[in-house]
Amino acid sequence: MWGGQGTLQAPHLSAATGLRLSSPASRRVERVHTRVGRVVPGNGHFLVVECKDEGIRATDAAEGVKGPSTKKRGTFNSASPAQAPASTPTQLLHPVSVTIPVGNREIVVETGLIGRQANGAVTVTDGETVLYTTVCSSSDPSEPSDFVPLSVQYQERFSAAGRTSGGFVKREGRVRDHEVLVCRLIDRPIRPMIAHGFHYETQVLVWVLSYDGVHSPDPLAITSAGAALAVSDIPMSKPVAGVRVGLVNGEFIVNPTVGEMENSTLDLVIAGTADATLMIEGYCDFLTEEELMKAVEVGHDAVRAICAGLQKLADMVGKEKNFDAIQLPPPLIKDYIEELVGTELEKALQIGVKQKRAAAIKEIEEKLLGALTEEGVRKQQAVVAAAEANVPEEVQVGTWEEEEDLVEDGLVDESDIHVTSVPRKLVMELFDPVDVKRVYKEVCSEVLRRLIVKTGVRSDGRAVTDVRPIQSMCSLLPRTHGSALFTRGETQALVVTTLGGDSMGQRIDNLTSTEDLKRFYLQYSFPPSSVGEVRRLGAPSRRELGHGTLAERALEPIIPDEESFPYTIRVESTITESNGSSSMASVCGGCLAMLDAGVPLKSPVAGIAMGLILNTRDCGGDGEPLILSDILGSEDALGDMDFKVAGNESGITAFQMDIKVEGITIPVMRKALDQAKAGRLHILGEMTKSMPPPAQKVSTHAPLITMFKVDSDKISIVVGPGGKTIRGIIESSGVEAVDVTDDGSVRIVGRSPQGVEAAKAKIQGLTMVPKVGTIYRNCKVKGVTTFGCFVEIAPGKEGLCHISELSTKKLARVEDFVNEGDFLDVKLIEINARGQLRLSHRACSEVISPQGTKSKPELAGVSKENV
Repeated sequence: MWGGQGTLQAPHLSAATGLRLSSPASRRVERVHTRVGRVVPGNGHFLVVECKDEGIRATDAAEGVKGPSTKKRGTFNSASPAQAPASTPTQLLHPVSVTIPVGNREIVVETGLIGRQANGAVTVTDGETVLYTTVCSSSDPSEPSDFVPLSVQYQERFSAAGRTSGGFVKREGRVRDHEVLVCRLIDRPIRPMIAHGFHYETQVLVWVLSYDGVHSPDPLAITSAGAALAVSDIPMSKPVAGVRVGLVNGEFIVNPTVGEMENSTLDLVIAGTADATLMIEGYCDFLTEEELMKAVEVGHDAVRAICAGLQKLADMVGKEKNFDAIQLPPPLIKDYIEELVGTELEKALQIGVKQKRAAAIKEIEEKLLGALTEEGVRKQQAVVAAAEANVPEEVQVGTWEEEEDLVEDGLVDESDIHVTSVPRKLVMELFDPVDVKRVYKEVCSEVLRRLIVKTGVRSDGRAVTDVRPIQSMCSLLPRTHGSALFTRGETQALVVTTLGGDSMGQRIDNLTSTEDLKRFYLQYSFPPSSVGEVRRLGAPSRRELGHGTLAERALEPIIPDEESFPYTIRVESTITESNGSSSMASVCGGCLAMLDAGVPLKSPVAGIAMGLILNTRDCGGDGEPLILSDILGSEDALGDMDFKVAGNESGITAFQMDIKVEGITIPVMRKALDQAKAGRLHILGEMTKSMPPPAQKVSTHAPLITMFKVDSDKISIVVGPGGKTIRGIIESSGVEAVDVTDDGSVRIVGRSPQGVEAAKAKIQGLTMVPKVGTIYRNCKVKGVTTFGCFVEIAPGKEGLCHISELSTKKLARVEDFVNEGDFLDVKLIEINARGQLRLSHRACSEVISPQGTKSKPELAGVSKENV
């Protein structure tokens, strides 16, 4: 136990803390703690010292504290004033921390120790897992836009666990997929909480500095980012925190350990403020909607407690929020937009085809820019002035002074020539084009929401609960192992399944990963052509990685176990058209493609995306939240929520919710889940109508795989010195791969059935233990001598059949009965002390002609079934 008070001479105090103190020779110790290198000023002549246990106990602190630099235990009394420096003590670091209960343990959030030049910097500690997070904003504003200029970087340093990367390059560089996914978990809840109109580039950096292998860093990353923002001057109204919720033996656990997560049927990450949920993402094994809502409630209770602790820290040391930096567009722009194009915009938003609707909305935007911006008015002046003078537009440029000479609209000049006038200023002032575009987008959102609430009809003519028309087909691509094309409205996914062995598995090199190889993975691709755009192609974007992981985790619970289906499964989803919910189209298409490849799925699954209009009262409604099923891209962009749910009839396998406004309550989410279930069941029914239907058998173009086991002590025989034996088996049989695990499991992958069987026979022969009395059929004669012949009963195992054991008749020569290359049935009659095998053909119950058919040898008791 720690406690008590004592005295410590200044040199020992300096050694214990790593600081050179210019304080008096000795000061009273108030408290001793389990941290190294920190000195905090106390009241009067007291110093609060926190140091690591170097053999110091409470009794030592009461009598006198031992300095780390001394070798013998002793009591150190106060030095005389003459020995003390005369200068005033200077404290360099002033850390402040709060301890917050989370689940069955506590986390510590601390600021002021490191990273003091950042706008906000914190460390978060859970057990021996430590995260360091900073947030900085640029000193100059960036170009205003409707998108928050926020970037998030998360890095897991292998040194945190005392490791280095397994690759050639040891320095952390390229962001790994897992780190990208955690970046998205951090970004999604904090982005909507940063004040609109804050146009200063903001960067959140999170490092894992210590990892104990027990407490996962990813949920802490959300809390650490929220804490750094809370103590910074970034205009953010409320702290944001996040936790993970697991389900073990029917009990919900907040921030479960790595060991607990291995037995959990739920992996839910939830983030929000003390008042509302902002983001949930999770994967489960067919949980019901009610169980999921209970998990959300448990998670938000924990989030609320953490946010209270973060608010306490912000009240203690937080900087004043920079609300003066917020720049919002002039409110007058909205009035002008509604007056100029309100009716026209309503008509455009009701166009059913996406591209035509987008073109109409763009045309209205150009009209507004021409009327409300100086650049637009000048451009129109130039066009009209050039037409008036009948010269090219680029030659004559209009000016504001020229307006006096133009003929008003509807009048005729002296030459009786009608001239269209330059549009005069319809407004009292002109605005920045960016502000006009930002407000125009807000107006589009309000108009679309108002139309849906008032009429109950959406842009494509559907009711709020309707799902778009669905058509699916399988076996499109003849040489692939499985393929499917899933089309839902204007969203379409082309999905391909490829089967292979372990060599095709996705290798993982993460700090926190407990598996080295994934035997099922899904890769999602979103080319620009899917939305009719031109864009440079490169590495997968964060969005592609996030959507691919969501679809992969949605399908993972239905993948058969390795024993029943030993293939590695790769699914590729290419989005060929997109108008909302492409990740859920990948789920549906991926399920069909795997069925087409012959994967025996446990059950089909489907996914759907839900939207929300929270405040319907402002849109002319009754104030009740309005849930939208199977949302379009425009409804996603202009709505208040994007809630993706995947599963089957009995439960949910994956879900992801992003909320853009505060106020989403548990009852609203429950209503969305119930409506999503109805849509999910409808989609599952439509998938059964696929034409052509899934083949549901392994393609002839897929490799053959057979699995069996050998004794673990025989593995070295199969592998051979330096892998020589196993390489020889692969080369001689022509198979693609032979994989042997530590438990003796052998997997052979090949294209030819004959090659697979040959490799299997060789391995089983190498590991076979001969038994006396066993009859071996069709064994090849490997050599002939004067006293008998050598017969191979299994690959690599030969025995001697003496001339007296060849026939019941006396033979003068062995060659009179059998020659090299012939096949015999033999019986093992003896194994001598040296392990040599003695065989007999005469003892066999069935005797074949020495000139019998030279078929392949078959091992007694060995089946040849392909899995």
